[in-house]
Amino acid sequence: MSIEVRVPNLPESVSDATVITWHKKAGDNVIKNESLVDLETDKVVLEVTAPESGLLSQVLTENGAIVTGGELMAMIEAGAVNANAPVTTETQEHKASSDTPLSPSVRRLINENTLNPAEITGTGKSGRLTKTDVLDHLNKQPLAKTSPKTEVVSPPQETARPLELNNSTPTSNLRPEQRVAMTRLRAKVAERLLQAQQNAAMLTTFNEVNMQSVIDLRNQYKTRFEQKHNIKLGFMSFFVKASIEALKKFPAINASIDGNDIIYHGYYDLGIAVSTPRGLIVPVLHDADQLDFAGIEKSIVDYGEKARAGTLTYDDLKGGTFTITNGGVFGSMLSTPILNPPQCAILGMHAIKERAVVENGQIVIRPIMYLALSYDHRLVDGREAVQFLVTIKECLEAPAHLLLNI
Repeated sequence: MSIEVRVPNLPESVSDATVITWHKKAGDNVIKNESLVDLETDKVVLEVTAPESGLLSQVLTENGAIVTGGELMAMIEAGAVNANAPVTTETQEHKASSDTPLSPSVRRLINENTLNPAEITGTGKSGRLTKTDVLDHLNKQPLAKTSPKTEVVSPPQETARPLELNNSTPTSNLRPEQRVAMTRLRAKVAERLLQAQQNAAMLTTFNEVNMQSVIDLRNQYKTRFEQKHNIKLGFMSFFVKASIEALKKFPAINASIDGNDIIYHGYYDLGIAVSTPRGLIVPVLHDADQLDFAGIEKSIVDYGEKARAGTLTYDDLKGGTFTITNGGVFGSMLSTPILNPPQCAILGMHAIKERAVVENGQIVIRPIMYLALSYDHRLVDGREAVQFLVTIKECLEAPAHLLLNI
């Protein structure tokens, strides 16, 4: 019986997808739920699996092709077997881990380094292998075992055209160039950044916060917190809680503009910017005001793992009324974050550095972080933006505000 393999239904906001990698070719044997092809949209990478075991009789789309929801991509002859088809590494991998399917980025790393996923301990949800698990496994291997190709620990997300170099030219005079196709995610990010600059009256206000109280509170309770909730207590949960308190006090910053209308959101869906090999993405903590500190930390860790593994879904990225981005993890001291349309504000965190400050007439050393709030001046007045940032500062410098709701 012939089985059709079609492009999954795409959300209304996504019109099409790009075929980036076929893992099987016509004539290969396939196993039910085995990955056949990866599709890239402007938000996530979709994995299309085999609906039934059998023989992949036809492949109707090529790598690089643009496809739409429901489009026919391949045909499988259910139950048929090609005795001459080789058993690929991926088929062996699928048999070894059929209960915990691998993400596209993890699968590429395993294939490129000829690894057996059964030998790697997964730390993801339900024991799922993450990209970090594979990289840690590679780092533990003897140097002789890691071939030169293991240097590509983060597989390229853009397909480079081969360089055409003249061998007669002296090596010292070579000026190589590469032309790569921009990924859909990178193109979408570029489009949204340009949209934010062209369509919003964007300004940024700055302040600084003394992180000593948060650091002391975290050091005092982090061990008990981790033992009880099985998750580490980080700084981001404090910033999420402080942002929610400030958003409740200044609802215009939790609003958005739609034409000539202002939409005031009565909920708090906070986007947390995450850097991945494919680019910057912003998974959303839906109803973040309903989460406690442990719930926030668990959600952030889960989103981070899914982002690096390439398994984020559309629901993970949908919506968002306010965004927090942390350039401090990369060493940023000060920056002006750009708006994430249609949101009207974004909070930028930066690196914590010890600085000399004056307290009660005395010069003391304190851990200071600079904060930046970029906002759309069409909707948010400067007074509101400054007071919003001051509210966050007050909540962090006296965390009792967050715990006692005062």
